[in-house]
Amino acid sequence: MSIPPSTAAHLPLPQWAYVPGETAEAVADHNTLWQAKALVPSRFRDFVPARHPALRYGIALNDAGYFWESQEILEAVWAAAPQGGRERILLRACIQIASANLRLRMLKPHAAARLLGEALGELDTLAARKATMPGDGFADGFPTAALAALLRTKLAQPLLSKADWVEIGAIGR
Repeated sequence: MSIPPSTAAHLPLPQWAYVPGETAEAVADHNTLWQAKALVPSRFRDFVPARHPALRYGIALNDAGYFWESQEILEAVWAAAPQGGRERILLRACIQIASANLRLRMLKPHAAARLLGEALGELDTLAARKATMPGDGFADGFPTAALAALLRTKLAQPLLSKADWVEIGAIGR
């Protein structure tokens, strides 16, 4: 599931990608992220719609290399997702992938591998919990099996040095 650029066209990309600890002066572009967070309701009723603009923006941020920012938006959507819902499981996996990508950028491949393993566990849990009926929820049409296969391939690679791993990048492709 690739996120079409027009879906979140009215939401600008942050002015820079925040990487904790990279520079003492750099802070996240909170003003830009607030615009997306403002779109998230206090609670989603039955599921998180696959086409919700904040959700799509959060995934698009990861795919564009804004990993910390992606986590921030996806965590806001996760917090509003129905307790025990399939979308909540998938969102946790997406948050862990964005966090793993950030750790890779920070040259912390072991932390990234741990997070990717946790994300894979979430995807396996989601695969075991089949939807009762297909719907418009985020987890209903997401290519979970393809993403799990990508993570398995990535995790099968040895961690020889910090430079050996590259970011997973796209969640939704």
